[in-house]
Amino acid sequence: MNTSRTLRRVAIVASAGLIASGGLVAGALPAYAGHGPGHGPGYGHGQGHGHGHGHGHGKGKTLPQAVKVERIMDHLEAFQAIADANGGNRQSGSPGYDAAARYVEYKLRKAGYDPIRQPFTYDQFVEGSTAFEQVSPTALPYVVGTDLDVVEYSGAGDVAAPIEAVDVNLEGDRASTSGCEAEDFEGFTAGSIALVQRGTCDFRVKVENAAAAGAVGAVLFNQGNGEDRSGLLLATLATPQVSIPTVGTTYALGETLALASAQEEVTVRVAVEASTRTVETFNVIADTRRGNPDKTVVVGAHLDGVAEGPGINDNASGSAAILETAIQLAKTKGTPQNRVRFAFWGGEEDGLLGSAHYVAQLTEAEIQQHSANLNFDMVGSPNFVRFVYDGDGDAFGTAGPDGSAEIEALFTEWFASQGLASAPTEFSGRSDYKAFIDAGIPAGGLFSGAEGIKTEEEAALFGGTAGEAYDPCYHSECDTVENVSVEALDQFSDAIAHATATYADVKKHPGKGKGWGHGKGHGKGKGHPHPWHHSFGKHDGR
Repeated sequence: MNTSRTLRRVAIVASAGLIASGGLVAGALPAYAGHGPGHGPGYGHGQGHGHGHGHGHGKGKTLPQAVKVERIMDHLEAFQAIADANGGNRQSGSPGYDAAARYVEYKLRKAGYDPIRQPFTYDQFVEGSTAFEQVSPTALPYVVGTDLDVVEYSGAGDVAAPIEAVDVNLEGDRASTSGCEAEDFEGFTAGSIALVQRGTCDFRVKVENAAAAGAVGAVLFNQGNGEDRSGLLLATLATPQVSIPTVGTTYALGETLALASAQEEVTVRVAVEASTRTVETFNVIADTRRGNPDKTVVVGAHLDGVAEGPGINDNASGSAAILETAIQLAKTKGTPQNRVRFAFWGGEEDGLLGSAHYVAQLTEAEIQQHSANLNFDMVGSPNFVRFVYDGDGDAFGTAGPDGSAEIEALFTEWFASQGLASAPTEFSGRSDYKAFIDAGIPAGGLFSGAEGIKTEEEAALFGGTAGEAYDPCYHSECDTVENVSVEALDQFSDAIAHATATYADVKKHPGKGKGWGHGKGHGKGKGHPHPWHHSFGKHDGR
C-alpha cells in the first residue's frame, strides 16, 4: 500500500502499449516454483442459491472453495524466497521485482493464460540520511521512524530556521485546509520552515505553496481527527522531486510545535539527503480467454514492495490471492461471460504509477469497456479488520463512481453470509483503485489494515489487540511470511474469489456438469444488479 493519501499528479515517462512477456527456459525456476500441484477438474453444477449473477452454492465446488489458502501460502513462500535471494526486497526496478514477475508469469502460463507486460519508466525516489530536531529554545532530538519520516520526493537540503504554523486547526473535529491555498501563507515569514497540517488537498499542493511563499523547508503533521490519522505521517509527494526538504511527523508533535511557536520563536533543523533515479519497470496483465471485452473486470493487486523489506503482507498477500484465483478460475469448465483481466501492478509504492499508467493509456472507448476494478492491497494483516471500501460513501461522505456501491454490498453481504463482520474503509487514494475511480470506473475491494491503530470497538468486533497497529511490520524489514495472518488470508481470499466469479458471471458448461452454476439470486432472489452502466465522474480521495 502506498503511503500517500492523495496522488493527483503522477509524472510517468512511459512506453506505450502491451508487449509479450519473455518466456522461461526449462529448469530456470527455483524449486519453489513447483509448489501447489493444482486441484484438477471436477467442479459440478452449482444448484443452490447463488449470489446475483455469481456462481452457485451446490453440489460442486465454488470458486471460493477451490481457492485454498494453502496454495496462497505457497505463493507467499515463493515471494519470500525471491526477496531473500535479491537483497531482501521486491521493489520496482529491482531484480527482486523482475523475479517475482517471472514467477507470476510462469504460474499464469501453466494455468493457460498468455500474460503480457506493459512497460513504463519513472523517476524513483532514493532516500539517504534524514534528520529533524529542535534547535532552540531547547535542543530536542527526534527519532526517525517514531517522530519523523522523510516524505517521498522531498527535496534535498539541510536547513535550520524558525518554524511557523500555517492555518492549522487543533480544536474540535480538526478539519483542516492547512496550506491548500496560497492565501494560507499571507504573513508567512520567508526563510522559515512551514508547519502544515494534513487535510483536504494533496501533500504536494501544500509543499509547493510553502515553497512559493519562501519556506526553506516543510514539516507535515498528521491531522489528528482519529486514531488512524494521528500517528506518524507516512507520505509521498509523487514525482517530480520538490525543491525544499520535507518530513512528516505525528499529530502530537505537530500540535506541540504549533502551540510552542505561537508563544515564542522555535528553531528546528530539517535535513534530507535525497535524489531520484530512472527506473524501467512494467505491469503484468493476463486476460481470461473468454468473456465479453465490453464488460471487462480488472482484478488487481500491486506486485512491488518497498525497499525496506520483502513486502509479504504489503502486498504479496494481494498478489498471491488473485494469482491463485486466476489459476482456479482457469481450471473450471465454466465460461466467464465477462472478460476478467488480472493485473499485477508495478510502481505502486512509488506513487501508484503502474495502475495510473494503465488507465492513462486507455482511450475513452476503452474506459467505457471497463465495468469494474476490484483492488486487493494487504489482505493478511496480523491484527486485521475486514475492511471494505466505502463505495456508497455513507461512512466517509465520498462515494465512488456509479456501480461502486454494488461492489461494496457484494463484499459486505458475502462476509455476513459467512457469519463474519466487516467495516467500511475510506476511498483515501492510497491504492491502485485511484486511477480507476478518477476515470469514472466503478471500483471496490478489501483491505486488512496498515499502520493505523486498532480501536477498542474494532478489537471487540474483530478480535486482536486494541491500541496496536493493524500491521506492526508495515513497510518494514519484518514484513515476512511470519507477519501474515493465515486466518485473515483465508477469509479475504474467499471473498476475493466470490467477487471475481460474480463479476465474471461464470456460466455452467453445457456438458457433463463441470463448472460453477449461474446461481438463483441471494435472499429474496433479487441478487445484485449488474453494474455495467455507469456515469463518468471525478473523485479525489484524501
